[in-house]
Amino acid sequence: MIKLLFALTLVLYSQFSVAAPWPEKSIKLIVPFPPGGGTDIVARTIAAQLSTRLGQTVVVENRPGAGGTIGANAVAISEPDGYTIGIATSSTHPAAVVLRNDLPYNPIQSFAPITQIGSTAYVLVASPELPAKNLETFIEYAKQNPGKLNFANVGASTLGYLVSLQFEALTGIKLAHITYKGSSQAYPDLIAGRASVFFDNPGASTALVNTQKLNAYGVTIATPELKDVPLFAQAGKGKGLQAFDTPFWYGLVAPAATPRAIVERIQQEVAKYVQSDSGKVELAAFSLQPVGSTPAQFAERIRLDTEQFKALALQVDLKL
Repeated sequence: MIKLLFALTLVLYSQFSVAAPWPEKSIKLIVPFPPGGGTDIVARTIAAQLSTRLGQTVVVENRPGAGGTIGANAVAISEPDGYTIGIATSSTHPAAVVLRNDLPYNPIQSFAPITQIGSTAYVLVASPELPAKNLETFIEYAKQNPGKLNFANVGASTLGYLVSLQFEALTGIKLAHITYKGSSQAYPDLIAGRASVFFDNPGASTALVNTQKLNAYGVTIATPELKDVPLFAQAGKGKGLQAFDTPFWYGLVAPAATPRAIVERIQQEVAKYVQSDSGKVELAAFSLQPVGSTPAQFAERIRLDTEQFKALALQVDLKL
């Protein structure tokens, strides 16, 4: 009888635990890059919306380093209780698999994919100190001045770095690579002419381009907020850039084994926001095209991109 009562108590406790309301306390949103960059801007926008929609504060915590993989791993090893989630990007998940042979996590199995927030372009921004004012003249100038120009990047394990290698391979130029901790550190050097060019997402660079503090040579996908900046496929057609069209995305993930009901609740709230009229307007300010995919769709996006980036690494003969 005592054993039966004990067993019933465990069952009742388990049911109570599963049915406990969520969230009961603040939620941590880990951002794997420093404050001030495009990823941080998107994260803080989503955090504000989730705080309102879930009725609990969502606290942004920046965990930069190693091209975003330190922050991503911090999410992967967190307690799967719904109180730690993280921003995932094309860099931290599919590209990191290709660019690091010591990656401490699996981009799908170590996480519970929640949703792809949205997609954006890569834009090649340039120092106003460079005499080249468009893509074609920049490529020619770089060929005529080998070793005198440099590429800024935010880590050799990021997609931006892989894209820059692809750009060099397709155009036949070679630039020195300079690594920064985050895009917010790279921009002052670009403006001052200490760095030459930088592949970044438009979220943090659009205002600098539109106020002529930086030049922009091309975008990988159409970007209305940079309406005067051509597609690489058009402006670089004669330079081998017809298929240079890699996009970049932001998403949300939780640690693997996070309860399905919590994952679905977060996905639903994010999808409602990004697909709303106000959400579309706000995300457009960061040159972000809203998605709001299901967890299964987001997992498939990561899988497909991983295969694509593996092929790209072979194309540029990437050596780790």
